[in-house]
Amino acid sequence: MGIRLLSMISGVKQFHKLHSVVTRNQISDVPKGHLAVYVGETDKKKRYVVPIAYLNHTSFQELLKKAEEEFGFQHPTGGLTIPCNEDAFFHVTSRLNTCL
Repeated sequence: MGIRLLSMISGVKQFHKLHSVVTRNQISDVPKGHLAVYVGETDKKKRYVVPIAYLNHTSFQELLKKAEEEFGFQHPTGGLTIPCNEDAFFHVTSRLNTCL
């Protein structure tokens, strides 16, 4: 009985290790110091990963204000959604890339 209990505990520990590895791998597509945003004005929004340093810049903050006005804190994708066309997003982020 005691040996069986130990093997069950060992199995639970292995399950938790496997679960944490799988969870880490799902989240790891966003590197440390970055955040994922969804960009687009239609139902087909694209996901981009940007440095968190962008949050300090006025031009990116204007995009965030636009998002707040449209969505509040209830984003339809579950992530941060910026309601602008991709060209405008690329324009802002390319300017920010030269600043960083």
